[in-house]
Order: sequence, then structure tokens, then C-alpha cells
Amino acid sequence: MSYYIHSTPGRLRIRSPIIKNNKTAADELKKSLSALYGIGTVDINLITGSILVNYNFKMVKHTDIVDILQRKGYFDASKALTNDEYIHKAVSNAGDMLGKSIFGAFLGMALKDTPLSFLAILI
Repeated sequence: MSYYIHSTPGRLRIRSPIIKNNKTAADELKKSLSALYGIGTVDINLITGSILVNYNFKMVKHTDIVDILQRKGYFDASKALTNDEYIHKAVSNAGDMLGKSIFGAFLGMALKDTPLSFLAILI
């Protein structure tokens, strides 16, 4: 699992492997963030390690929230994928899988009823 960050004014989503399945860390983080002036809600999903912070962007900047997470050791921005990078990676992986499937299907058709047809099954 890698770090992830997506921010729009008033809403910040971060995913951290440090928070995943770590109730103690999640509770401490939620308490710390909730105490900040301008923070509305802090929702943490222990299963995914996702942190969703709703905040008043006129009172606090998302960079301030990220800085707090980094100082406390819950987030590493240098290792984080942005939303665009995450989508690009997912599309690229899907494209690779689709290409392999199409190649396998064509190979299966080309080798059909030949002694090498078993190779198509393996691919």
C-alpha cells in the first residue's frame, strides 16, 4: 500500500499505510486534527488507511493539515501519489491486462485445432 493524497478546497483525502489497521494511531490522529481551528470532521477508515478531513479552507490550508500529518509521522508526501497519478497508474495497469487478454485470444484462435493449441491456454 502506498501513500495517496487528493485535495479540493475544504476536503482532503489521504491514505497512509501507518493508519491502516492501527486503531491507536487513528484515534490519536483524529483527536489531534479535530482539535484544530477550522477542521469540521475527520473520518478514518482503518481497513484502507484512508483519512478524510473536511475543513473550512478560509481558516486552514490543506498544506497545514499535511504538515501536521508529516510531523507526526503518519504521512510522507514525497512517496504520495496524487489523484492524477493514481488514475494514470490504474488505467495503465488495465490497459496492460486488456492487451494481454486480446493477445491471448488471438493466439488461441490462431493455434486452434493445432498441436500447439495447449499453449494458448497457458497464455
